[in-house]
Amino acid sequence: MADPDLNGQVAIVTGAGRGIGAAIARRLADAGATLVVCDLTQEAAEGARAAAGDESRTMAFHGNLADDAVAGRLVEQVIQRFGKIDILVNNAGGGILRPFLEHTPATLRETIDRNLYTTIWCTWHTLPHMKAAGYGRIINIGADSVRNGLQWHAGYNAAKGGVHGMMTGLAREFARDGITVNTIAPCAVQTKQLEEVLAEQPELEGPFISIIPIGRPAAESEVAGMVAYLAGPDAAFITGQVISVNGGTNMH
Repeated sequence: MADPDLNGQVAIVTGAGRGIGAAIARRLADAGATLVVCDLTQEAAEGARAAAGDESRTMAFHGNLADDAVAGRLVEQVIQRFGKIDILVNNAGGGILRPFLEHTPATLRETIDRNLYTTIWCTWHTLPHMKAAGYGRIINIGADSVRNGLQWHAGYNAAKGGVHGMMTGLAREFARDGITVNTIAPCAVQTKQLEEVLAEQPELEGPFISIIPIGRPAAESEVAGMVAYLAGPDAAFITGQVISVNGGTNMH
C-alpha cells in the first residue's frame, strides 16, 4: 500500500534525531508533510532537519519536552511559523532497562519523564489547536512490552503503560472533534540503540529476540510505515487503538 499524500499537512515528530524517530520523519517528509523535528540537542535536531530535505518546509526544535514550558514553546513556535498542527507523533522516549530493585528514584523518574511526560505535555499543548481546527492525528509510540511483561521492563512499562492508558481517554474525549489518537506498540526494533543495549547487556538478546515468532526485530521502516498510514485519510475511522507491530509476539 502506498503512503498517503500528506502535502499541506504539518507534522511534529519528537525524538527524531535517530532510530525510529528519524525513520518516521523521513517517511512523513517523503509523503509530502511539512515537518517539525525535535530532539534533546540542537545538533540532533538540526541533523534530523537536514535529512528531511527542503528547508522551506522543515523546522528543527531542541529541548527537553518532559518540561511543560519547553513543550509549550515548541507548539507556540510551530503555530507561529506554519499556522497549524495536523499530526503529532509522540516518539521521544527510551528506557533505562534494569531489574526493578536496581533502579533508583532518579532512574525511574528519568524513565517516566522521557516516555510519559514528553507525551503528556506535547499532547496537552497541541490539542487546543487541533480542536479549534476540527482535525488532528495523534500517534504515540508505545511498547509491546506493556502487554507481554518483558524482562527488566517494569519501570519502562510504567511509563509506556501510561501512554497506552492516556490514549484511550483522549480518543473518546476528542472523537467528535475530528481528532484520532492511536498508539503503535513495537517489539524490539533494529536500531543503533538496540545494538548498544545488547552490546552492554548481551544476556538480554535471548529474551528480547527469542519471543518474536518471526525471529527478528522489526525494521525501523516497518514502524514508520504504520505511522504514515495512521497519519493519512484512510485511517480516519481508527481511534483509541494499540496497534502492534511485533512480529506476532502477542496475538489477538
